[in-house]
Amino acid sequence: MAEGKTKKKSFKKPLFKGLMVIIGALIAAYGLEAILIPNSVSDGGVTGISIVLSQLFGLPLGTLIAIINIPFIWLGYKQIGKSFALYSILGIATLAIGTIILHHVDTIIEGDTLLITVVGGIILGFGMGLALRNGGALDGIDMLAVLLARKLPFGTSDLILFLNMFVFILVSTVFGLEGAILSGLAYFIASKVIHIVEEGLSGSKTYKVITKDPDLLVETIRDRLGRSSTLSEVYGGYSNEMFKEVTCVINRMEDTKMKSIIFETDPNAFVTVYDTAEVKGGNFKKKDIH
Repeated sequence: MAEGKTKKKSFKKPLFKGLMVIIGALIAAYGLEAILIPNSVSDGGVTGISIVLSQLFGLPLGTLIAIINIPFIWLGYKQIGKSFALYSILGIATLAIGTIILHHVDTIIEGDTLLITVVGGIILGFGMGLALRNGGALDGIDMLAVLLARKLPFGTSDLILFLNMFVFILVSTVFGLEGAILSGLAYFIASKVIHIVEEGLSGSKTYKVITKDPDLLVETIRDRLGRSSTLSEVYGGYSNEMFKEVTCVINRMEDTKMKSIIFETDPNAFVTVYDTAEVKGGNFKKKDIH
């Protein structure tokens, strides 16, 4: 009986996360089609590139979003894992379809450029943050930044900003300099909202876990997340017992999966999490996982 309930719960959780990713993508699509794009304001990343190409060549925005994100989804599959790739496919597909469905929706704000960028950025950021919080991404440029950060002497946030500078230069060719500046402002606001919703726009997180079975946790993290961990001996100040503490550094997009691994391995584990601004050197690498 208990086993049946456990299976039912484990089945409901992915469905709930998938639903939240879909809702997040639809919210983001609404922010684009009802506020930003009609007022000549773009987003950053792959979506921004897709908006520019759509304006230049008259191609459907949804089609471009889907096609351009394909290599980034593959990158996410190889570097982050199958579940992240599947949720991202779901989110990006919903975003693409959403922009097509909502293309002729009435614009809710016109004329007031400040209000357009603020409201549009908030709605867009909320949708993207909701998707990220539930294990999926709506834009592939973050995945590219995570990969490049492992090979270049720059932090993930620096690379996201750097890559988007080229996107907004491209935006200026279609929407003009003012449109590019407003697009950059909307993207900045969206990024801050993502940080609030998803708890960490960029950078890494350090997990310290005291569990009854540290060896199993280390093995599970390695097999399912592709990350190496370290073990340290620690003593309880009250009990004077010796424990083994597992330490693992991950990037922000692996956060949801890491929590799931810890909970499944030991629901009663003592977990502390730190925001880590930058990680360099050592063995902050991972193997491909499938």
